[in-house]
This record gives sequence, C-alpha cells and structure tokens, in this order.
Amino acid sequence: MKIANLSFGSTAAIVTSMALIFGLDAATATKSTIVSGLLIVALADNLTDALSMHVYEESHRRLQPRDAFLATVSNFVARLAVSLSFVLLVVLLPLASAVVASGIMGLGLLVVLTWALARERKGSLAAELAKHIGAALAVILIARGLGIFIAAQFP
Repeated sequence: MKIANLSFGSTAAIVTSMALIFGLDAATATKSTIVSGLLIVALADNLTDALSMHVYEESHRRLQPRDAFLATVSNFVARLAVSLSFVLLVVLLPLASAVVASGIMGLGLLVVLTWALARERKGSLAAELAKHIGAALAVILIARGLGIFIAAQFP
C-alpha cells in the first residue's frame, strides 16, 4: 500500500473530524450531536470523496481500472478508520476531555503522516510540518470561531 493512497483520505478525515469536534463543542452541541456529525461525515462525506477520487482517476486515465478501484477503496477505508477513531474518543470520554484528546490525537496523526510523506519524498520535515499543522490549525480555529458565533446568535 502506497502512502499516496492513504494520505488524501487520512488527512481529510483528521482535519475534518477535529474541526467538527472543536466547532460543535464551541456551539455548545451535545455529545450525541457531535457523534452524529462525525458518523454522518464518516459515511456520507467519505463515500462522496472516495467516489470523486475514483471519477477523477478514471477521467485522467493515469491508473488502470483495478488500480483506480484500489486507490478508491484504500482512501475510503483510511478515512473511515480515522473518523471512527474520533467517534470512539467522543463516546468514551467526557466531552471536555474528548475535545482535548481529539486535538492531541489528530495533530499526532498529522505529524506521523507528514513524517511518512517527508521521508518518502526526502523533503524537509520541519517545512512540511509547518504547512500541514498550520493549515490544520487554521481550519480548526475557523470552525471554533464559527461555533462560538453560532452559539452567540442562537442561545
């Protein structure tokens, strides 16, 4: 299994899950609402992204049909596994702890993925980490800000 087959799906699932958890928590959502949001994304968004990736690969004819299918399946499975790990955190921990743990786990997974990519590409780990962690933190802060705004508008 190539890291490229896992990187898109894993990265999207990590950042999306953290953004949902931080944003919904800021909007004072209940644990069941956060779990519901994560599960909907784990299935609906992951399936549509996997399908989009498959159609993209087919349209560019860069891969043989079997390889395009394997890339699609590995993308979906990676996203689903990552998304479900965040669901597990929220289900098992008190909400405040789950928010902190999801940030730690998500950033940790992103560091590991970035390390694997930098190693494979023989690039600078520090430069890649700065880009990837910076982008993830921007998404999380925007989601958190939206949650705070929504909670203030609809108490």
